[in-house]
Amino acid sequence: MKHPDKWRETIDPFSLPYKSFKPTEILGYPHAGNDVFYARGLFGGKEVKAYIKVARQKGAAIENEVAILSQFHSPIYPTVIDYGFDETTFSVTLELSGERLSVLVGENETLESLSFMEEYGASLARLHQLSVSARPVKDRRFFHSPPDELLNGLGLGEYKGFFANPPKDAVQCFCHGDFHYANILWDRHHISGILDFELSGIGNRDFDIAWAMFRRPGQKFMKTDVEQAAFLRGYQQLALCDHASIQYYMAQCYVYFLRFSGVDTEYCDYVRFWLNQLKKGLV
Repeated sequence: MKHPDKWRETIDPFSLPYKSFKPTEILGYPHAGNDVFYARGLFGGKEVKAYIKVARQKGAAIENEVAILSQFHSPIYPTVIDYGFDETTFSVTLELSGERLSVLVGENETLESLSFMEEYGASLARLHQLSVSARPVKDRRFFHSPPDELLNGLGLGEYKGFFANPPKDAVQCFCHGDFHYANILWDRHHISGILDFELSGIGNRDFDIAWAMFRRPGQKFMKTDVEQAAFLRGYQQLALCDHASIQYYMAQCYVYFLRFSGVDTEYCDYVRFWLNQLKKGLV
């Protein structure tokens, strides 16, 4: 997978106190909140390609990710080959093959994405069924109903009644925490990698589904009811979920994303139309 050249100042990845991995070349600098390096190096006497992740931002949870990944025994999850939690928190994971769905479907003009959706949903259902020793997920603003001040500021005051009645009795399970297309790799039409478990833990099942399903700025798929229905069909082949709760949480996420997507007119128009359709019971 191709990654951009250096786009900001970072820690020197060669200065980290590695125990079992020795970087020899930095091949790219993936966009991320933390410092992430795509590297070539030596591990176990062999040359490998790997990702070095170094804590940069407050709240980075690399230690949590390492603890979660150590419990997995499937080739679709990253293998940790080195880490350190002393002066500098970092981890090194072996590269997984595959491409993101955004690359594979391009403009998605003929809904090429549809042939991926059922496996996409089913993979999240399988993850939710894992027996993992984990802490509760960390609280995030997206988990909470948007405040009246935010709704008023976005011209969405009419939705106050809707958001005043959040779902009750949320089903708790192991959740990925950031399950969306940028963290999913595909190879030959099947999922080959699920990445980024920093936010993982025991959490709200239906919110985790909603976080996977709502469309993000620039995203060319998951825009239609038929795509969303196919995703849920794949999920429901393996596990139960509450469609009404998922729609509520999708709406909640859309409101927060509207807050910082003002320059993307197409996306903002899409979100407002979707919210209006939801209010009318048409999605």
